[in-house]
Amino acid sequence: MSLMSLTAVRLGEKIKNREVSVLEAVQAALDAIEAKEAEVGSFVTVDREGALKRAAEVQELIDKGEIESPVAGVPVAVKDNMCTKGLLTTCSSKILGNYIPMYTAEAVLNLEKAGAVIVGKTNMDEFAMGSTTETSAFGATKNPWNTGHVPGGSSGGSCAAVAAEECPYALGSDTGGSIRQPSAFCGVTGIKPTYGTVSRYGLIAYGSSLDQIGPVAKDVTDCATILEIISSYDSKDSTSVKREDYNFTSALTDDVKGMKIGIPSDYFGEGLDGEVKEAVLNAAKELEKKGAVIEEFNLSLVDYAIPAYYIIACAEASSNLARFDGVKYGYRTENYNGLHNMYKKTRSEGFGAEVKRRIMLGSFVLSSGYYDAYYIKALKTKALIKKAFDKAFEKYDVILGPAAPSTAPELGQSLSDPLKMYLGDIYTISANLAGLPGITVPCGISSKKLPIGLQLLGNCFKEKNIIRAAYTFEQTREYVHSPLCIS
Repeated sequence: MSLMSLTAVRLGEKIKNREVSVLEAVQAALDAIEAKEAEVGSFVTVDREGALKRAAEVQELIDKGEIESPVAGVPVAVKDNMCTKGLLTTCSSKILGNYIPMYTAEAVLNLEKAGAVIVGKTNMDEFAMGSTTETSAFGATKNPWNTGHVPGGSSGGSCAAVAAEECPYALGSDTGGSIRQPSAFCGVTGIKPTYGTVSRYGLIAYGSSLDQIGPVAKDVTDCATILEIISSYDSKDSTSVKREDYNFTSALTDDVKGMKIGIPSDYFGEGLDGEVKEAVLNAAKELEKKGAVIEEFNLSLVDYAIPAYYIIACAEASSNLARFDGVKYGYRTENYNGLHNMYKKTRSEGFGAEVKRRIMLGSFVLSSGYYDAYYIKALKTKALIKKAFDKAFEKYDVILGPAAPSTAPELGQSLSDPLKMYLGDIYTISANLAGLPGITVPCGISSKKLPIGLQLLGNCFKEKNIIRAAYTFEQTREYVHSPLCIS
C-alpha cells in the first residue's frame, strides 16, 4: 500500500515512530503527483525542490523533539488562492500568472509551524468563481472517480488531489460551498468552520464576508486535527474571532445518543437526484440507529438563498478584484494607449469569462439606482436566512441534508449553462450567508460509480456537534478509494 493511501494522522504517527522518514513521505507524494497529474490535473504548481529541502528541515526538528504535531512531516497541498512566500500564487488566473507573494497566509503559516511540508498549489476555478474547476486559466481538473466528470469547485484541485492520493490532505477555501461540494463529488471529507475561526489573512479575497479556509482529507479525524492547527485568532484579520476552545479533536467520539438532528423538507423536493436523496436519508437512518433523534422540519427561505448569495458575492468580488489593474503586480497588457486603456486591456485579457460575468453583475447591483433594489435587499434576505437558522438551532443540534443536488456532472456540462451551475449550490450557500460551520462526508456511490456526499450543518461555533455526528456516521462505513488509486 502506498504511503499516500494513509490518512494524514496515520502517516504522521509513522513519521513520529521512525517507521517512515519525512523525506520518504514527501518523495511518495511527489512520485504520486508525477504519475497521476497528466490524468487528473490537480496542481498549478509543484514545488519539488522546495518540498525536498523542507523535508530535511522538518526531519531535523522532529529528531530534536522541537515539533510534536500530529501532522509533522506530512505532505500537504494548498489551494492556489492562499499566499505562499516565494511560491507562485495565481488564483488560477492569467492576471496573476506571474505573482510570487512576499508573505504567507496565516492558515498556511500555522501549518508550517506544525511541521507540514507543502508539495504544491492546487488548481481551482479562477478566483474561486465556479463550481466545477473548469474556469481555471490553466485547464480543467478531472474527477479521480471518472475523468470524464468534474471534481466540483472551486476547491476541485485540492479535493481531487486527496481523492487521487497525490497527498494525504489539502487546504481549500469555501465561499458558497467550495470545500463541501467538491469533497462530495470526489468522495472525501471537507469542513468549513464558523466564519472568523480561521484567519483570512493572505487568502486572496472573492467575497470577504463569505470566504473561509478549511481542510480537505480522507476522514473526519484528519479534518478535525488539521482544523485545530490552522485555527487561531489573528489581529491582521479584522473578521478573526478569538475563541476559547479550539480542541476540535475532543469531539471525535462514536456517540450521538440524544442528539437532535433536523432534516429540512425544503432540501428534498424537486431537483434532487433520486439516488442522492436515498443515500442521504439512509445516512440519517444510520444515525438514528446510533441513538440520534431525527425529525423533519421546514427551514423556509431556501428559494431566496441563491439570488441573495450571488448578489452579495458578486458585489464584493467587483470591489475586491478592482485591485488587479496591471499597475502594481500581475499581468499587464503589452500594447496600450494611456492609463485607462491599459486598465481596460489588462483586465479584458487577464480575466476569464466567468470572472468578468460576476464583476459586471456586482458592479450593476452596486450602481446608483440599483443599490437599494438589489444589494440592500440581498443583505436583508441574508439577515432573514440567519434568523431562520437561529430558530432551527433552538431545537436541533445539527441539520442534515445533501451537499449537492446530484453527483458530479460531466465536463463541459455546467459551463454551457451558468444558471444551472449556480443552482447547484443550493444546499451549501446558506451556511456561508449565515456564517455556519458545515462538513461533508461520503455516504454512498451512485449507479454511475460516482460518490455521494452527506452534509451536516451546525450552529455558529458548534463545530464539535457536526464533527461528532460525522465521525459517528463514518464508523458505519469503510473509506472507499477512487478507481484511479485502485488501478
